[in-house]
Order: sequence, then structure tokens, then C-alpha cells
Amino acid sequence: MSASQTSDVPTLLVKIFGKDRPGITAGLFDTLAAYSVDVVDIEQVVSRGRLVLCALVTEPTVASQGELRATVHSWAESQGLQAEIISGTGDNRPRGSGRSHVTVLGHPLTAEQTAAIAARIAETGGNIDRIFRLAKYPVTAVEFAVSGCETEPLRTALAPEAHSIGVDVAVVSAGLHRRAQRLVVMDVDSTLIQDEVIELFAAHAGCEDKVAEVTAAAMRGELDFEQSLHARVELLAGLDASVVDKVRAEVRMTPGARTLIRTLKRLGYQVGVVSGGFTQVTDDLKERLGLDFASANTLEIVDGKLTGRVTGEIVDRAGKARLLRRFAAEAGVPLAQTVAIGDGANDLDMLNAAGLGVAFNAKPVVRRAAHTAVNVPFLDTVLYLLGITREEVEAADGPEDQLH
Repeated sequence: MSASQTSDVPTLLVKIFGKDRPGITAGLFDTLAAYSVDVVDIEQVVSRGRLVLCALVTEPTVASQGELRATVHSWAESQGLQAEIISGTGDNRPRGSGRSHVTVLGHPLTAEQTAAIAARIAETGGNIDRIFRLAKYPVTAVEFAVSGCETEPLRTALAPEAHSIGVDVAVVSAGLHRRAQRLVVMDVDSTLIQDEVIELFAAHAGCEDKVAEVTAAAMRGELDFEQSLHARVELLAGLDASVVDKVRAEVRMTPGARTLIRTLKRLGYQVGVVSGGFTQVTDDLKERLGLDFASANTLEIVDGKLTGRVTGEIVDRAGKARLLRRFAAEAGVPLAQTVAIGDGANDLDMLNAAGLGVAFNAKPVVRRAAHTAVNVPFLDTVLYLLGITREEVEAADGPEDQLH
């Protein structure tokens, strides 16, 4: 029976409450089967072991409706459950146009924060059709299915609210594309890894403070990146090339980085990195992590010494966006299906070019400009923004045969 055919048909909403256990759903529908009703809709939620099961079915004949009610109540009582049956007409009302997924991350997520987000959704004209928990650790992540408001206005309304109450919120449009193959491209320094690679090199050259000062100004957008890159690299002139292996050993992965990449890869995503750092490190990361793409600047080495120069095409702010497009073309993934993650001002073009740009523990200028921001120290929380649940993460982390 189609939706149009049920629009004015008498229906019964059968609601079952109680302690969850196997067999309840089968038992309810076995009971209803005796009355030859059609199933219009089903929804079931289990929270802390307590079940709410709703079945929307067509009304039986007038003569048997009273018997159906009595039988369902009797069955529920025999199972230690409660039942409520409500008469009505038709199916659920149609969802409004404009559909989005709103993902909220809290560490923890409080009732006050949840109320504020829900209120702002309502103020934009949106209706919350469904709420689903994606994860309970390392953060609490919940997803709201919202209709009645276009994605961009909803994102614009929720971004300042999220910042003011201290939660992370991502708003993406609903649709099949959310589960389609994607390309995820991320920055390296202070995103994939906890360090700034050039500062690791600078520590071996004894000029760490000078380099860190220039790096911070560049990331805040106060200096042209290419000029700052050349100025910092010049300070490394004369370092022995053996320092490359030492720096590789010193690199510290961001918490959750390996889980993020491993999960994405096992779910069929392609993953790449672009960096204003150096290929001497990113090539090693590509090999170790099984990345599909990697691009960065290259330190010039002559006669076993760093010359204080870089060679080849400079990977700067514009270069990162250009590489995102190049990777997407090579991967055969539409730009709208790309996700970019970064923390600095030189990531902004890339974040804005991607279908979803995520500012990860970013500077204020970047948080304000990106599609969404993540301000918890776990990189794998980005998975929740893609609608991937913690259970799916754990399944992807298991033996290969568990995925099939």
C-alpha cells in the first residue's frame, strides 16, 4: 500500500513499553497477524535496556477492533510489558523540504547544551524528525535528522550557538551521497600529528624559538605562508641529512589519527595528506599509514646537508586547495564528496573547496570560516560527522572477515 493510499485510511498506533529482550517484536506482530492488518510504519528504540516499540498498522474491521485491542493488551501483560493503542488516520505527516543531518559532539554533552541546539533548530523553522546516538566515547555524539529548513541557513544559525555553549556541531545535507565513496584529505602539522615538523628540524638546528614564532604568525594568517616558509627553512641550512630520520622518529600522531585512517580505509574511503611541511616526513607517513595520496614541500639536500632551500612546487594555501582537486580527480570522487581537515589559515582554501571542511582544534579565524569545527583532541571524532557510529568503528577495527 503506497503512502498516497494510506493518507486517509484509518490506522492504529500500537506502542509497547518495557524491558527489552529477544522476541518482543516477533511476539507483537504474531499477535497482530491474527487480524490481517497491514504494516504502515515501525520504529523501535532501546535505551538502558528499556524498549519503546511503535507499530503503525491499518485498522481491522470494526467488529474485530475491540478484540485486537484486548488481545494486544493481554499479550503485553503476559510479557511484563505495557501497551497503548491510539486510533487515527493515515501515516506520519510528510517531512518538510530541506533535510539535514545535525551532528552534535560534547565532552560531556549536557542537557542545557542539547536544549539550546534543539531550540535554535526550531527557531530556524526546522523540525527534529529523529535523534540517534552515534557514540558515547571518547565523546558523546548524537545525530539529529532535521527537515523543514535548508542546510546552509541551519548551519549558519547553529555555528555561533555551538561556539557559545561549548559543543561541536556539523550540519550536512541528507541524501544518498553521505554513504557514497569519499575522499578525505587532511593537513599534517597539528592535525594528523601533534607537532610542527619544521620546529622539530629547528630544534636540531638550535633555532626552535625563532621558527616557532614565525610559524605561529603564519598560522594566524598574519604572514604570507611562502615568505614565512623560506624564512624558516633558511635557518636550517647546514644541518646534516641524518636529522631526517631523527625527526621521523620524533613525530607524535594525534590521538585517534590511526583509528580514523584505518576505519576510513577499511570502509572503502580514500585518504590523503597535504602539508606545508616536508616530503621527507609525509612520504614516510604515507607508507606507514597506507595513505592513497601525499604532497608537501621538499627540503633540498646537497652533499648530505640541508641547503636551507626547498625545491619544486610550493604547497601553500592555494596549493592545498589545488591538490585537493587533483586528488579528487585522480580518485574519481566528485569534489562535493570530499572532506578536508585542517587547523591553520593556510588550510582555509582547501576547507572551503571541499564538500565538508572540518576545522580541527583550529585557530579562531579558521573555526569561523570552516563548515564545522571539532575542538576535542581526538581526530577520530571526525568519523561521527560522516555518520559513522562507534560500533561501526569498532567493527572496522576487527578482523577482516568480520566486515563481510
